[in-house]
Amino acid sequence: MSTDAAAAVPAAVAPAKRAPINKYAFACALLASMNSVLLGYDISVMSGAQLFMKEDLKITDTQIEILAGVINIYSLFGSLAAGFTSDWLGRRYTMVLAAAIFFTGALLMGLAPDYALLMAGRFVAGIGVGFALMIAPVYTAEVAPTSARGFLTSFPEVFNNFGILLGYVSNFAFARLPVHLSWRAMFLVGAVPPVFLGAAVLAMPESPRWLVMRGRIDDARRVLQRTSDSPAEAEERLLDIKKAVGIPEGVSDADDVAAIVRAGNKQSSRSGHGVWKELLINPSRPVRRMLVAGLGLMFIQQATGVDCVVMYSPRVFEQAGIKSKTNSLGASMAVGACKTFFIPISTLLLDRVGRRPLLLASGGGMAIFLFTLATSLHMMDRRPEGEAAALGAVSIAAMLSFVASFASGLGPVAWVYCSEIYPLRLRAQAAAIGTGLNRIMSGATTMSFLSLSHAITIAGSFYLYACVAAAGWVFMYLFLPETMGKSLEDTVKLFGKDADDEDAAAVAARHERTKKSSTELITAQ
Repeated sequence: MSTDAAAAVPAAVAPAKRAPINKYAFACALLASMNSVLLGYDISVMSGAQLFMKEDLKITDTQIEILAGVINIYSLFGSLAAGFTSDWLGRRYTMVLAAAIFFTGALLMGLAPDYALLMAGRFVAGIGVGFALMIAPVYTAEVAPTSARGFLTSFPEVFNNFGILLGYVSNFAFARLPVHLSWRAMFLVGAVPPVFLGAAVLAMPESPRWLVMRGRIDDARRVLQRTSDSPAEAEERLLDIKKAVGIPEGVSDADDVAAIVRAGNKQSSRSGHGVWKELLINPSRPVRRMLVAGLGLMFIQQATGVDCVVMYSPRVFEQAGIKSKTNSLGASMAVGACKTFFIPISTLLLDRVGRRPLLLASGGGMAIFLFTLATSLHMMDRRPEGEAAALGAVSIAAMLSFVASFASGLGPVAWVYCSEIYPLRLRAQAAAIGTGLNRIMSGATTMSFLSLSHAITIAGSFYLYACVAAAGWVFMYLFLPETMGKSLEDTVKLFGKDADDEDAAAVAARHERTKKSSTELITAQ
């Protein structure tokens, strides 16, 4: 090849390397997400504890399913209260409060002498669970840099699954104690993690978005400089937050506090009752689209019955042919291990593949494996016990595959997606509503599973959940846009132009006109 021809060939360009994970943001997300261990532990530990409580306290299946599922209803109140406290006390102290409340609830459950006090302990623990569920993804999304937001915001679900595994291990470890001690030990062990979590959270910085809302611009800049991939990104994120709060572009830091006061006066009518009115009574078209996407995703996540599989796995394994109580508890550990093993798949792929492909792949797999599980259980009921071993193996494989599909997509991605689609002024309250709906659906499914199974069989219950999963796939395909690679402030624009964007632009234009008029006046003088 001639020299001229060689010169005409463009040189190969090396692909751009992904920025390394910001270690400080990673540590913040890790500590915040550890609160989710509390929920996972409480759900799975109940699967084993109920077997011994029923024998010790002489309670019925109906009382068991109410006790098991009602914590999700109680957590609704915690998640709604967390929406207020996270704006009032800050994201960080809300997490400390969550740990303290759950610690109290675990002690009450472990020391309860009867069913009434056990229910009181479930109420207190449920409030703590609601706090932790709502605040961990919101804080992580607000601290994380755009390049790793999906990865870091999936951490709460990672630790939720780790908590599930710990609960199953606790069940198996204490199963050989006397009946009156075994279930109490399972609950009391749950009081240990909140002590360390509450102390660890105090070492974390406050959310930069909350700091800006409080007028602490310098503090917010310092946090952003430590959690961003570059100084330029830190300044860009700060400008985006200022715009979201209502500070027009071009206002200097010296004027920020006054600008926030003006923005606060403007937003005071929106705060409190005003925010709830904008969300629930008179939402704009973009906000309505956000709510449909976010609330629909939270509904689907729990209406597919995943918490029923986790909480009642020993009974499902018994139906599949594992009759021994100890063996069924040991097999249940496979459910926790499966969730813990597969969730890193979505964690690693969120910022590479995107949210939407993971959700669709996960939802499709869940529908297929739920249908397979229901069919195999249905066929087992019609075969002699000696001929049902192969079908039992298919049932167990289908159940574990369903759990794996959930853990590698819908489980963590739903929380990531719902933490990033709402504008700053509505984020805490909207996240609280989504968490509340998620807990209501979890409570509805877990509190009705045993009764539903008696009415239409366990196989019929899973056929119902398979239909929900299939409908959920259609919903996700039609209503969920991709959010990967966009800042939190840009993500909300996927659902349409918000009225506040127009207001901020108008404020900026007025500020520019005022500045120009002042310059012209000085020149004329």
